[in-house]
Amino acid sequence: MPNNQCSFWRRAVGLAIVSTLAVCAIEAATPPSTPNIVVIFCDDMGYGDVGVFGARGYATPHIDRLASEGIRFSRFYVAQAVCSASRAGLLTGCYPNRIGIAGALGPGSPIGIHSREVTLGELVKTRGYATAIFGKWHLGDQRQFLPIHHGFDEYMGLPYSNDMWPNHPEAKSGTYPPLPLIEGDQIKEIMPDQTQLTTRYTERAVRFIERSKDRPFLLYLAHSMPHVPLFVSGKREGKTTAGLYGDVIAEIDWSVGRILGALKRHGLDQRTLVIFTSDNGPWLSYGNHAGSAGPLREGKGTCWEGGVRVPFIARWPGRIPAGALCSVPAMTIDLFPTIARLTGAHLPAHRIDGLDIWPLLSGQPNAQSPHEAFFFYLAGGQLQAVSSGPWKLLLPHTYRTLGGQPPGRDGQPAKYVQRKVERPELYDLDTDIGETRDVASEHPEVVRRIDALAERARADLGDALVQRVGAGVREPGRGGPASGR
Repeated sequence: MPNNQCSFWRRAVGLAIVSTLAVCAIEAATPPSTPNIVVIFCDDMGYGDVGVFGARGYATPHIDRLASEGIRFSRFYVAQAVCSASRAGLLTGCYPNRIGIAGALGPGSPIGIHSREVTLGELVKTRGYATAIFGKWHLGDQRQFLPIHHGFDEYMGLPYSNDMWPNHPEAKSGTYPPLPLIEGDQIKEIMPDQTQLTTRYTERAVRFIERSKDRPFLLYLAHSMPHVPLFVSGKREGKTTAGLYGDVIAEIDWSVGRILGALKRHGLDQRTLVIFTSDNGPWLSYGNHAGSAGPLREGKGTCWEGGVRVPFIARWPGRIPAGALCSVPAMTIDLFPTIARLTGAHLPAHRIDGLDIWPLLSGQPNAQSPHEAFFFYLAGGQLQAVSSGPWKLLLPHTYRTLGGQPPGRDGQPAKYVQRKVERPELYDLDTDIGETRDVASEHPEVVRRIDALAERARADLGDALVQRVGAGVREPGRGGPASGR
């Protein structure tokens, strides 16, 4: 072969090798299609308790960084404004009353999550994910209901709220008994108090990230704080101008920083979707030991916006636009099918209620809500409100409120009073975020349309207010009358 031809082929082969190496380098830098998932779920954190949502008296730089590097939702909802029901919605993609979970399950509850329900842990394990939960579970404390029997490889934390120890001790003395911490499905140790709880959860989460860095993983970090009773470690005590509550939030922010640091240290930033939100609004009767709903009406345990609308931030560099704001409504039940899409997992055969919101999360132009309406239940299965687009219809029901009286202080709650919505009330949330002006009489056609949606929900999910049993409701898991640990 002539020298000039040999030179030509050498150059061609060389260019091909360089091109191949370049393509490989680009592919190596491209985020995989199956991201790691980190869900940070706070307890009783209000809409106004994060810096970017208007918090005062303390800073949340790490949570704010999530927002600056990701997307913040201004209308994100929980499935119910109370502990167990809210977590059931997040972990199964179902309205809680569809799967028989309502309210807050107490110690030794005879019911819990049914084995047929599919949790986020079980969903992603079909795709080879490592899974862990550190923190509050609250879907049943009997052995068969605990997370290691529902798709999570590891569990360390509390099986219910941090004020719910056997016989539900009153806080009148300002003291609580020692804390039994669960590891797997056994009591691991007795903690003398809760000052190290946030730290313990966080450090276990960091170690899980380190151990799982070479495979896809789901980390569910379910903080017990800022649910009362409030506790903070010595490293954060007295560090804010907002008292103990501010110190507790500052420690949660520290925890977020530790998680983000672990992801960065192990080169996982580009491969990890991080979600930060809360299970319901603030427990307002506790006053300076409760958070803030910001401009929203009422708080935890109600279907007013202050009870069901929570802070929500999601970050995935390169896949979610930085510094974005979404005002389209979405709900915790939507995370299940969205994560199924991102991980390539198949949805369960049974019905779920959540819908894929990846177009919203990823900031796609003109993305719309996939839901015609959201349905808000409370109080043992009462349908109390329906939201559709900018409109929210409050159905007749009784709700709790402080009613203008002073809240409690320093861990002692004030007593709620009962108020009643006598007839359907309609609010335009685009112009009246605080639900101050009932416009039902001005928009009777909207009331009729949403009331028809409510009737459809009653047929499917039931409504205790009108003694309706839904055709689509499934039974919860059932155990014995006391804890099986």
